[in-house]
Amino acid sequence: MTQRFDGRVAVVTGSGRGIGRAVAERLAADGAAVAIVDLDAAAAQEAAAAIGAAGGRALAVGCDVTDPVAVTAMAATVADAFGGIDILVNNAGILRSTRVVDMSPEEWHLVVDANLTSTFLCSQAVQPFMVARGRGSICNLASMAGRATSTLGGAHYTTAKAGVLGLTRALAREWAEDAITVNAISPGIVDTPMVRGSRDAAGLEAVRESIPFKRFADPSELAALIAFLVSDEAVYITGANVDIHGGELIIA
Repeated sequence: MTQRFDGRVAVVTGSGRGIGRAVAERLAADGAAVAIVDLDAAAAQEAAAAIGAAGGRALAVGCDVTDPVAVTAMAATVADAFGGIDILVNNAGILRSTRVVDMSPEEWHLVVDANLTSTFLCSQAVQPFMVARGRGSICNLASMAGRATSTLGGAHYTTAKAGVLGLTRALAREWAEDAITVNAISPGIVDTPMVRGSRDAAGLEAVRESIPFKRFADPSELAALIAFLVSDEAVYITGANVDIHGGELIIA
């Protein structure tokens, strides 16, 4: 165990499984106390228990991150438990592949709220606690979809992830005076349960073969990048987006 984040408190949304869990485990292994925030309270509890068994500090918090009241309460709960908040990773999100002609307004709002509105709400809720600490670091999960279009998701997903990139830039500029860095990463396709459930095996294999590296990203690879962006090594980086997609979208 290293102590890169000794004394720091991190909130990771959607961290009961997949990318979020890998991020939470990485930050905890590097010394942070981590809040496992997930709509699935049982998954959050299981992830927190695993981190505790490995010698880390973790708190499970069941929370609907699209609900402003619930998000405000979540941030207060974490700050009360650990003494503050230093790091936020906005990872929570959902994927739907519905075509626009078949998309209901309800599904549009569901996907946009889960991916974009949650990022706004959680960032807004933790900001006062970061100001109280004198600094903070936020990393938002955007997507290659926000830089181009989505391979697996629909127009609502692409729109939400493009919005995450815009929100990242706006928050970075607005909160620089508070020494809060706000950055984003844009993954390609990551080997997660959400992705595996989006296509049949043949469809996923065709997508995999289209990637120059001929494989999907592992969640641990995203976790390593995020750990850098919220660390002291990246304290002068803000408003940035880092692509991580195995060469799937090579643009300036």
